[in-house]
Amino acid sequence: MSYRVYPTRGAAARALATEFVRIADKATSSRDRFTAVLSGGNTPRDAYRLIATDEFSRQIKWSQTYIFWSDERAVPLDHADNNARMAKDTLLNHVPLPLPQLFRIQSQHPPQQAADDYQATMQKFFTGRLGMKIPKFDLMVLGIGADGHIASLFPGTLALAEKDRWVVANEVPQLDTWRVTLTYPVINAATNIIFLVLGEEKAAIVKRALTPPADPSDAIPAHLVRAANVHWILDKPAASLLEGQSQTN
Repeated sequence: MSYRVYPTRGAAARALATEFVRIADKATSSRDRFTAVLSGGNTPRDAYRLIATDEFSRQIKWSQTYIFWSDERAVPLDHADNNARMAKDTLLNHVPLPLPQLFRIQSQHPPQQAADDYQATMQKFFTGRLGMKIPKFDLMVLGIGADGHIASLFPGTLALAEKDRWVVANEVPQLDTWRVTLTYPVINAATNIIFLVLGEEKAAIVKRALTPPADPSDAIPAHLVRAANVHWILDKPAASLLEGQSQTN
């Protein structure tokens, strides 16, 4: 696990856009496809907008790109809180990605049905088409909540213990809601995971996430991410509690 600290939110967004292009180029050059998982929320908006600009977009082979999501809220597809809607509005509606290569979680359905459908969709693509026993995404973009949750894997929820399914409906009592989320078997199989974390309000959880827990009972959901290549992109406020910050201009 590594991290880099950038002086501004804009510089951090550019770093993510640059990594997105680099990993996409490597994937399409080696096996003619790039599979990526996007996250929602406010944090990646600027990075998505940058990727949609000609500077970055023209470097990506969109005809060989396949987009999935890490999680989704139990809201209609056109709802303002829908994670995929944000990514479409800022990025995907502005690039030549073939529509059949965009795989949304059908959150207009009840959470369990949406999870079952997304599991089936992923099995059809990764197992049926690519012959994989488990999805191995080239890139997964994640954020982290102030409570340490990633995707919709919240502290104390049942999905944290899931070992078999790739997608589950996860009840989140602390928010009085349900979410649909990828699980650790899929997350930890990814080739690259990039956490993008911005703002001073995330400084405490960043420090905790980047500090190995003294006892397993002290682990937060971010600690359970154990993919081969995990990199954190932080702006200076988010990294303000880290000692010996590694910073780039």
